[in-house]
Amino acid sequence: MNDSTWDVVIIGAGAAGLMCALTAGYRGCSVLVLDHANKPGKKILMSGGGRCNFTNLNSAPTDFFSQNPHFCISALKRYTPAHFVELIERHGVEYVEKAAGQLFSATSSKAILDVLLTECDWAGVELRLKTSIESVDWCDENACYTLATPKERVVARSLVVATGGLSIPSMGASGFGYELARQFGLEVLPTTAALVPFTFSDLWKDRFSELAGITADVDVECGGVHYREPLLMTHRGLSGPVILKASTHWQAGTPITINWLPDTDASETLKERRMSMPRRRVSTWLKEKLSQRLAGALAEWFELECTFAELSNAHCERIGALLNAMRLTPSGTEGWRTAEVTLGGVNTHEVSSKTLEAKLQPGLYFIGEVLDVTGQLGGHNFQWAWASGVACGNALKK
Repeated sequence: MNDSTWDVVIIGAGAAGLMCALTAGYRGCSVLVLDHANKPGKKILMSGGGRCNFTNLNSAPTDFFSQNPHFCISALKRYTPAHFVELIERHGVEYVEKAAGQLFSATSSKAILDVLLTECDWAGVELRLKTSIESVDWCDENACYTLATPKERVVARSLVVATGGLSIPSMGASGFGYELARQFGLEVLPTTAALVPFTFSDLWKDRFSELAGITADVDVECGGVHYREPLLMTHRGLSGPVILKASTHWQAGTPITINWLPDTDASETLKERRMSMPRRRVSTWLKEKLSQRLAGALAEWFELECTFAELSNAHCERIGALLNAMRLTPSGTEGWRTAEVTLGGVNTHEVSSKTLEAKLQPGLYFIGEVLDVTGQLGGHNFQWAWASGVACGNALKK
């Protein structure tokens, strides 16, 4: 079996891996990127509905979850959203701002991936796809790593693990990066599917299924944190940006609270309408606030097919609580199949926040989602990929 020798080998041709590769390549390192997939950047291509929410102008350390919350600060400060915007502007990529700060490609995700691949080509990076790694060994005497692949042995002074997490296994996600971390003595914290829809069983599954495709602007509380975003009903339960954000705080068996009328004090409004328009039906008022089908469903669920005059104070309070604070307990989530990211991962207490190198294993680096750093919905996870990739790429030795 032939050997090839490199300054740097990066496992994973995703956002973080490609960013690290081009950064190290421009610094004069010989860089090889290996990936078992048949195409690079698959999650880039499918993200944002095919438009790639590639960063968030307001991204800050407070938008990330980790058992070591200070870890991400260093990299994020050194490579900001403005840096990545400048990169794609140099390539003529047009972009749009949707929600506040959330930047998307104006055409398709492919435009973002093409920038990374072009830069890697210019930096002299070699990319090998459809390449599995059979084993990884460290030679202390020569201070290098040897990777066995089906066709050759690859030797490198530095090894970068950019394998991502467990989300969306159909795109090639696996636990390989965690296995490598454990092999070299690093702790891997428990992993959980995040930015993921909730599922329900029995009555609520049937109710939401009948409304599949309907959206509403709501406030959702989960784990003491509130988010106000669109909610989407599905055949299995609830989704949409507000649910994906809430899922980062959810623990199995705990409830969520939905405020269907976040701009209205429902109980007080019901009492006021009882005086000002007693003969009007409550369901008619609700249809002024929500879509016809959703309002009709809520009226049926909460027994609102009555006039305002028929409501007692206690009835107003009960209905108000249901409309402004309806508590539901999801039966679970859709899991890794649709989760956008992974909570947990390689313990960042064992990795340098400046270089991303393992503290007790020389030349071994971890970047991107494989680490216990997870961004909230809205472009933050890509910003972490760019920032951690650049921080590592600038630290790698020639």
